[in-house]
Amino acid sequence: MVFKYYCFPYGTTLTIFHFFVTFLSLLVCLKFRVFQFKRIPILKVMPLCASFCGFVVLTNVSLLKNTVGFYQLMKVLTTPFLVVIQTLFYHQKFSKHVVLSLGVICVGVIIATFNDTKTTISGTLVALSAVLVTCMYQIWVGTKQKELDCNGYQLLLYQAPISALLLLPIATFTEDYIQDMYLPEMDTILMIFLTGVLAFLVNLSIFLVIGKTSPVTYNVLGHTKLCIILSMGFVFFKDQLNWKMTLGIVMTVGGVVWYTYLKQEEHRVQQTVESTRTKEFMAQEDPEKDPVAEKE
Repeated sequence: MVFKYYCFPYGTTLTIFHFFVTFLSLLVCLKFRVFQFKRIPILKVMPLCASFCGFVVLTNVSLLKNTVGFYQLMKVLTTPFLVVIQTLFYHQKFSKHVVLSLGVICVGVIIATFNDTKTTISGTLVALSAVLVTCMYQIWVGTKQKELDCNGYQLLLYQAPISALLLLPIATFTEDYIQDMYLPEMDTILMIFLTGVLAFLVNLSIFLVIGKTSPVTYNVLGHTKLCIILSMGFVFFKDQLNWKMTLGIVMTVGGVVWYTYLKQEEHRVQQTVESTRTKEFMAQEDPEKDPVAEKE
């Protein structure tokens, strides 16, 4: 919205501002004891920060080299790429039915959003690189919370300012502030501040959702959000909704419902197994009463 309707030309600078607002908002949350401060080694957070910077840069380059349709198509590949990476390198197991439900979701999103997909070899390589870096960022958001024994608030408090600092030289060399000579009007400034608040909420939701669930589940929520946006556009703004988009939305929602049911079943089975193990452990720890001692 800021780029299209307010003609703000500095994408990377806007991202830096968003992380600055996120950092300040987290300091306010810390002041009001929403969470407790935890000291984290900065070097441990650097891979996460670097992957985010790579995600920002590669996404911007992908949008320059590819059509919006191809960019959206490649974004859908984030979900299957996550499944492959987590299976091969993180020993995460996905059942056959979960994989099938994710396939239904991805196909539904592609049908609902498919349009012009012109690209080049270099554009395809950049788009694939952006998908891979996005996958690693989302995976590390989850694994770093477990590795460092921290929550989403505590980890984002470190990642936000470090990522902003890493993006500064990139913005300096890629965005021509002098030549553009852009002086935003008051309504543009207000909108930029509003996007900063929204960015804080989005960034925090990423860390909290992935920390409590998984990167794959976070992507499923993203696909659900897309269906809601398309449906709301039709209901409230009279946007066109042809049969192809309707079919895609129905497939996506059906896949989401299926995926949710499967994950709930997995959680129920896991709770049952853990409960059984706990009872067995308690039974082993509780010494059997000596019948002779009872008679005495």
